Amino acid sequence: MREIALDTETKGLDPHSGHRIVEIGCVEMINRVKTGSHFQVYLNPERDMPMEAERVHGLSAAFLSDKPLFRQIAEAFLEFVQDAPLVIHNASFDMKFINAELERAGFPLIPMKRTIDTVLMARQKFPGQPASLDALCKRFSIDLSARSKHGALLDAELLADVYLELHGGRQVRLSLEQQASAEGMVAHNDKVMVQARHFPPSEAEVAAHALMLEKIKDPLWLVE
Repeated sequence: MREIALDTETKGLDPHSGHRIVEIGCVEMINRVKTGSHFQVYLNPERDMPMEAERVHGLSAAFLSDKPLFRQIAEAFLEFVQDAPLVIHNASFDMKFINAELERAGFPLIPMKRTIDTVLMARQKFPGQPASLDALCKRFSIDLSARSKHGALLDAELLADVYLELHGGRQVRLSLEQQASAEGMVAHNDKVMVQARHFPPSEAEVAAHALMLEKIKDPLWLVE
């Protein structure tokens, strides 16, 4: 089962107000294990960068000025994600930007039914508790030391780890670790078959049993 953890960085909150994607990060998972394969690209938003957005992700207009436009990388992005489910933290936010860029570039939109929203998963699993990516990383003891600012690829990596934990991933790993020894041996619960032994009654035991039966009046097994 192939899934893609996806995150974006943007220059604002609303693609219909001219805000654009400035970074996309994707991390591949197969059977809920990160494969090491990823897709990451910085994008030229073709606009100035608001200071409040730059403070979040640290990407300046000068840094992004020579980066590709979304339409130039759209095919590579779609080739990487293919038809895999997209694991996104607050999926409606990222998808409105992704689909706005796809529409602008003349590509088909990605339906929301392809997304798995980890915010909704966290709220169902931990009702009433903080559901931000930072809060979930702290809950699951996931290392946040490299996250001085938001970055799409780093956040996608963290999101993949959170998604695994929301599915009980730590227990799965523990189970696998317990099976394998340092020599690579796996413990098996093999049953040892023991040959059945025969203990026939002695003649004295047969005679004693017959005497006991004679003392029973109208035994049920003799009733016709």
